[in-house]
Amino acid sequence: MNKILLLAIAIFTGHFLFAQSAVPAVLSAIEENNTTLKALRENVEAQKLDNVTGIYLPNPEVEFNYLWGNPNNIGNRNDISVRQTFDFATVTGVKKKISGQRNSLLELQYKSERLDILLQARQYCLDLVYYNALKQELDRRLEHATTLAGGYKNRLDKGDANILEYNKAQLNLATVKGEIASVETERLSILAELKRLNGGVALTLDDSEYDDATFPNNFDEWYADAEQSNPVLEYVKQEVEIAKTQIALNKTLSLPNFSAGFMREKVVGEAYQGISLGISIPLWENKNRVRQARAALKANEAKQSDARLQFYEYIRNLYARAKSLQTTALEYKQSLSSLNSTDLLKKALDAGEISLLDYIVELGLYYNTVNLKLNAEKEFQKTLAELWKVKN
Repeated sequence: MNKILLLAIAIFTGHFLFAQSAVPAVLSAIEENNTTLKALRENVEAQKLDNVTGIYLPNPEVEFNYLWGNPNNIGNRNDISVRQTFDFATVTGVKKKISGQRNSLLELQYKSERLDILLQARQYCLDLVYYNALKQELDRRLEHATTLAGGYKNRLDKGDANILEYNKAQLNLATVKGEIASVETERLSILAELKRLNGGVALTLDDSEYDDATFPNNFDEWYADAEQSNPVLEYVKQEVEIAKTQIALNKTLSLPNFSAGFMREKVVGEAYQGISLGISIPLWENKNRVRQARAALKANEAKQSDARLQFYEYIRNLYARAKSLQTTALEYKQSLSSLNSTDLLKKALDAGEISLLDYIVELGLYYNTVNLKLNAEKEFQKTLAELWKVKN
């Protein structure tokens, strides 16, 4: 009993592990090994450092003068001065705020490009699942076509069939073999693309069934949630916030700068030392900066409105396409389960009620429906993957 129980557990566990989709593991490997993502990450970190460069106080100035007297009897003179320029605290604070907002933009840009790469990888995986399923279907057809061709070869040898029927059976077999070769070519091409995305490391994916698809029933509710989490819309929204902060910064740049320092002057028998104060009044340097910042804000607000419109129409079209493909795939599946007459066709052929040509034509109609069903399922899954991508 214990052995039987252990065997049952092993079979159940093996079936459970086999049923798990390998697609998430493939995507996880690609996210870790993809060289484009690694380069993007390095570029983000470099640009973050660039964003925090130049937001602090200017460098202090140290000046030393040594002057020779003429005539010589008046002696020489030397001066030393140390000076530091200061911005208003408001200016420094706004600069730091803009720096943080720009760094947030970099993260959103990275997230968007990461989602694009992972969507591309997922689409390849879904194509591979489709070709794996099609390959299994074609293997069954090959077995049937081989049996059929062999049977007509025996009948030809016995004189029960003519050469035309034999040739038709051989052509049917050759057609299936050609389809299998074409599918295998596509499979190898997709595996090569996944290897490229995985940093040159080969991947395998033998799944022939898709994961259970979650299709949102209420578009408006789903869209309202997707709009809040989409990185593209968040990006243009952040651009608007940066433009608003830039207006505040440009206004503060119209305030004067102050400088303070120490100065010492020494001549023969005399020395002067004390503090030095200065002020820089921005009369011309920052002219039109506020107007330019307001124009930039207006442009970014228009860009945000356009992005929201384009995003809505894009998602609505994707949703409608996915819903239509889901219905089509389900109809094909129901038709195949209720109208499968392959066994009846074989019996009719064996009984001589239909010719081999009629049998191949009728069987081809069934096979074509199977192909259409597999293709509809694939397109539904790919459209659904693109739909869910905008919400990640």
